[in-house]
Amino acid sequence: MQVNERMRNRYHFVTEKRWSVVLLSILGIIGALLFITTIFQTSDNTLFCSLTRTKLQTSNQNQNPTPIQLRAILHYATSHVVPQQSFSEITVTLDVIKSLNRPFNFLVFGLGHDSLMWAGFNPQGKTLFLEEDPKWVQTVLKDAPELQAFTVHYRTQLQEADELLKSYKSEPSCSPEKATLKGNEECKLALHNLPEEVYETEWDLIMIDAPRGYFAEAPGRMAAIFSMTVMARNRKGSGVTHVFLHDVDRKVEKVYAQEFLCRKNLVKGVGRLWHFEIPALGNNRTTHDSSIASRFC
Repeated sequence: MQVNERMRNRYHFVTEKRWSVVLLSILGIIGALLFITTIFQTSDNTLFCSLTRTKLQTSNQNQNPTPIQLRAILHYATSHVVPQQSFSEITVTLDVIKSLNRPFNFLVFGLGHDSLMWAGFNPQGKTLFLEEDPKWVQTVLKDAPELQAFTVHYRTQLQEADELLKSYKSEPSCSPEKATLKGNEECKLALHNLPEEVYETEWDLIMIDAPRGYFAEAPGRMAAIFSMTVMARNRKGSGVTHVFLHDVDRKVEKVYAQEFLCRKNLVKGVGRLWHFEIPALGNNRTTHDSSIASRFC
């Protein structure tokens, strides 16, 4: 009898404990949703509302959220980790996305805590991430298999930034008129071995928030800035390429942005983020503005 009584008590204890865990989990999710909504709320929208509005703008036929949007909402509702950029910085990119009012091609340097958010803003378009750490790619994709990401090998180090800025001008394959990316091994600033899909796609938006650039042996963002400038200038389609550069409070990001992305193309700066609109050169090569092709800025 005592044994049976102990077994019944243990069963009730375990059952109550399980229900306590379930209730705490539900309360935690609800609390996280309320917390995130409060933190991200502005006078007329939130990131979640913007996510929904972007979906409605890009697809009138299907009003249901996509799997990537559902995963993004679940992730940010249940995680203590938030995107690296501030709300005001994210809003700069989000405003451009909303102004396009269509699916778009979005190339993002860096795979991290904001990746689900960026992909969720573009449910019907192409969002591709480039990351330097293959182990990190595996870790992120294990939890978010809907994301599309590739590993990139960089040939530069942050400590070479000053020398590369001086020497690129004497390398013909780096010149504004001749610079290409695919297979361009002579120009060290050119990302010459990216996946074919990167070269074949005309990107509407490019976010440069990687690779690492805060210690001497890190790759730095010199090659990313140079290469995305070349890609944007060689755009075949109409319109501009929107390039967003994060961490412009650091010397290398700021100097390389001024050298290649150009102050004249800077349309907005918020916090540590600069937004550039890079025009294509296609319509200028045979006009009185043909000299533009012979210089970056």
